[in-house]
Amino acid sequence: MKTSQIQALERLYRRRVPQAEFCTHELASRLVEVSGDIRRQVGILINRYGMVEYVIVGDERGLVIPELRDYPLGKRTLRGLRLIHTHLKNEPVSEDDITDLALLRLDLVAVLLFTPGRPHISVQLAHLSPAHGGPSAVTGQITPLERVEMDCVHFIPELEADLERTARGAARGGEAVERAILISVTVGGERQEAEDSIAELRELARTAQVEALDAFIQRPRQMNPRFLMGEGKMRDVVIRALQQGASMLIFDQELTPAQIRSISAMTELKVIDRSQLILDIFARRARTLDGKVQVELAQLKYLLPRLTGRGVQMSRLMGGIGGRGPGETKLEIDRRRIRDRIASLERELKELSSGREQRRRRRTKAGVPIISIVGYTNAGKSTLLNALTKSEVFTEDLLFATLDTSTRRLRFPREREVIITDTVGFIRSLPKSLLGAFKATLEELRDADLLLHVVDAANSRFEAQIEQVQAILEELELGDKQQLLVFNKMDLLADLKKKDTIAFLRVRQAARSRGGITLSARDRGTLAALMDELQRRFWPDEVPPLAD
Repeated sequence: MKTSQIQALERLYRRRVPQAEFCTHELASRLVEVSGDIRRQVGILINRYGMVEYVIVGDERGLVIPELRDYPLGKRTLRGLRLIHTHLKNEPVSEDDITDLALLRLDLVAVLLFTPGRPHISVQLAHLSPAHGGPSAVTGQITPLERVEMDCVHFIPELEADLERTARGAARGGEAVERAILISVTVGGERQEAEDSIAELRELARTAQVEALDAFIQRPRQMNPRFLMGEGKMRDVVIRALQQGASMLIFDQELTPAQIRSISAMTELKVIDRSQLILDIFARRARTLDGKVQVELAQLKYLLPRLTGRGVQMSRLMGGIGGRGPGETKLEIDRRRIRDRIASLERELKELSSGREQRRRRRTKAGVPIISIVGYTNAGKSTLLNALTKSEVFTEDLLFATLDTSTRRLRFPREREVIITDTVGFIRSLPKSLLGAFKATLEELRDADLLLHVVDAANSRFEAQIEQVQAILEELELGDKQQLLVFNKMDLLADLKKKDTIAFLRVRQAARSRGGITLSARDRGTLAALMDELQRRFWPDEVPPLAD
């Protein structure tokens, strides 16, 4: 561009608009004049005080709005900026304009339409409006500029208040809960697997008291390294989230730090992945000192590589040539504090582990058999422990309802007894940081004489869940431990038999082929077969053989 054209654009910053008007005729004429001269679209972003905050120059087809760091959304419904820009070919409000309006939550968008050489200027306005299911874009008619009547002092605050009331009213039961869009991106695999995975993510969200508004499943040929899914599809998801009043996006796959930054740059919604959601659930459920220390340790190990900044260039730890200068940055201070806290928690965890080791030695010395209950989360492990020992460990129909280890004594006839321990539930794609932190607790499994593997027989994916639990046990080097499969929730399966006989028979066949026992932990009358089998395992000489 010529120097005179650049200066003309710079002078736009000096313009002021009365707060009640969206744009003055003089400013619109100047925009049209400059745009016609450089043959590019020109736009300005005006704040609610009538000051021009940004001047944007695009090309003949469109313009790109810069990052609006000085105007973050936070808890606000609208950003406090309105976009006024030109269209060279007299085209009306475009899809890109609507996308910018919804994605950036602008107060309004105004398109100036003109014919070079003619003084007449027309305008078309678009703004968000409350609607069922979330805000939607409303586009007005193309009108001569001088005939537009809009009092921005009253219109925009009233619109913002209506949008806020609609968002609050959409929350179920009036509760202040987080609202999220669930996203799953997988390459290859069956569609049913993706749907099962997103269903499990929905259950995790429910456990974390997050309302899942919608779910997106995409199976591209290859992963997008920046957004997982394509950028266009990602924009569609973000717009849908804003329309429905969502406050976060939850990905079923673990995101890299670079992917979180890329997606966060596109939207000001909170972006988390499956691992972070599970860590949050564990933080809610931890009650004992052991559990709290292990969860905090896992969270810090997850957070450390996701701190962003200039990296080691400014690190005081590097030393030598290139290491002298301004000293530590805020980022390096944060990293050092996290490392120090991790070291402190690991020492505390080691001390707690030594206490557990002493208790295990006393149990081993007493010669009492030890049974550990393992299984997929929400399979009914704590319910079974309560039924067997008449205890009152907390249970609820939620994933990871109980987190802390519970140990009870189970008495048999002839003054026999065993120690039975309930451990944390397993789940697909359990975060590595969490598994590492909980290895100290899971050491209880090493001293077990028998692993009681509880299976949710009413879950259609029970076979896959069995394999997931086996894979985690192998990772913990416990794959060779003696196991007994217990197919729980047979009361629910009885109802399923009336609807799906094939699914019912599949469970029965799996139990027979794997040597498992079927029962309902809620019905103590079904526990006799399990008690007989446990006596047969530990005291075979005292139990009469089974009849053929």
